[in-house]
Amino acid sequence: MGCTSFRSFCIILSPTFLLFFPAPSPTTPRTYLATKCVDTGKNQQETKWFMPWGPDQCDRLQSFDDAMAKRIEANDIVFAVHIPSSKNEMSPWFQFMLVILQFDIAFKMNNQIEEGAVVNIDVSLAYRDDTVSKWTKMASSFEQRRLNCSFPTAKTVENEGRQYDCDLLPFMELGSVAHKYYLLNIRLPVNERKKINVGLGEIKDIHLVSIHQNGGFTKVWFAMKTFLTASILIIMIWYWRRISLLTRAPVLLEKVIFALGISMTFINIPVEWFSIGFDWTWMLLFGDIRQGIFYSMLLSFWIIFCGEHLMDQMERNRFSVYWKQVGPIVFGSFCLFIFDMCERGVQLTNPFYSIWASDVGTELAMAFIIVAGICACLYFLFLCFMVYQVFRNISGKRTSLPAMSKARRLHYEGLIFRFKFLMLVTLACAAMTVIFFIISQVNEGHWRWGEHTVQVNSAFFTGIYGMWNLYVFAIMFLYAPSHKRYGDEQSSGDAGANSGEDIQLTTTITHVDGPTEIYKMTGKEAQE
Repeated sequence: MGCTSFRSFCIILSPTFLLFFPAPSPTTPRTYLATKCVDTGKNQQETKWFMPWGPDQCDRLQSFDDAMAKRIEANDIVFAVHIPSSKNEMSPWFQFMLVILQFDIAFKMNNQIEEGAVVNIDVSLAYRDDTVSKWTKMASSFEQRRLNCSFPTAKTVENEGRQYDCDLLPFMELGSVAHKYYLLNIRLPVNERKKINVGLGEIKDIHLVSIHQNGGFTKVWFAMKTFLTASILIIMIWYWRRISLLTRAPVLLEKVIFALGISMTFINIPVEWFSIGFDWTWMLLFGDIRQGIFYSMLLSFWIIFCGEHLMDQMERNRFSVYWKQVGPIVFGSFCLFIFDMCERGVQLTNPFYSIWASDVGTELAMAFIIVAGICACLYFLFLCFMVYQVFRNISGKRTSLPAMSKARRLHYEGLIFRFKFLMLVTLACAAMTVIFFIISQVNEGHWRWGEHTVQVNSAFFTGIYGMWNLYVFAIMFLYAPSHKRYGDEQSSGDAGANSGEDIQLTTTITHVDGPTEIYKMTGKEAQE
């Protein structure tokens, strides 16, 4: 059947391909090598910031051999990193900044990395918006990170000087990039009596990797959200107006569709525009909350959408019928919220905090990612089972079609075809949503555990986001109550012996011209 046969679907779904347009990569990593500075005035009251370059640069060391030659202690060395590098500026369009830490540690027979070694880091962060003003302190913290290093060859005297292979360590995350320049001063204080920073091997250098959102991708993303917000708002107002014109009260499916439109509007509203002019560090957390609300609503909608189309289900049009299916979704969303608050909530006051920093936190986070992925897959399988039940029941009731008049039979055959197509689109959307959820969790965590990287381009992000909007748009457009009436003028033969199955079929399809016949009681059903 060509595009003419289901014009409504083709008009709405064709723009999907436009959403996969080329756009800049979502994020950009930049690597920095920390400069070793000498702190000769630790006891002065005013906080001193150590710059790695420029007119006020610090007293630099080329290597730790120079420090030993000059009898400079480890407690007098500050690792300084300026973000970004010289002649560059950070921008609010970057939206966020994630910083990863990695140590260069050389192997020495008399100074090896102990089992379960923990690095104690005294770090301070400052910012400024021009090259002449003083640095303003933004945050400081005393953090611990557990080393996970391996040596590629045998630990012999011949291999002294070779470096360990150490995992990347989570270091810092900022929810906004409101300033042009950032400065990190890192100390590794040593106290042999308290066993602080002892048994770490011979640290040679510190590397930092900063990751931020591309400004070009941010502009495309903002423009897309602005356009889609207006589109969903218009169709949502039109949809509810069609419902308000009915003489009956809205049914459960209509209410859930409207709630889905509200959640889509909530995630669409481009409040990120304000982050360009304001230092809103909570934007990452707010974005996670919005996405979690939409996920909950979308998953619940699919359950109710399929449930309301099952013919053999005795009770319908009541939300309480679906508490066993919707309850776990709400509970899972609440657990996601608590998990997110445990990291990004704390990062609002301490950007150096990370749940991945401890063994317990890492195991908890990994368990969360694995369990969330398994639950998402099980949900999709359950949704497939519900769709299969709907298709089986519809096929069983199609035996009543040959007894109808030609006009009415063609009408219902068209409804069945379009309804099945819509159910398949629902499954495709659910599959892509599950894939996106799993990949986004893995992609967010791979920098923390430092082994596997999942490359996700901008087309995937914009495509999934556009798919959600087009799906919600299509559902509201196709399920708006229709002013059309079919079959009233047909011959009375259509309401004969097959009227009961006819009404059951109509009730099940809840046809795409609108669910005006969902609870229509005529024929045998009315008499009962």
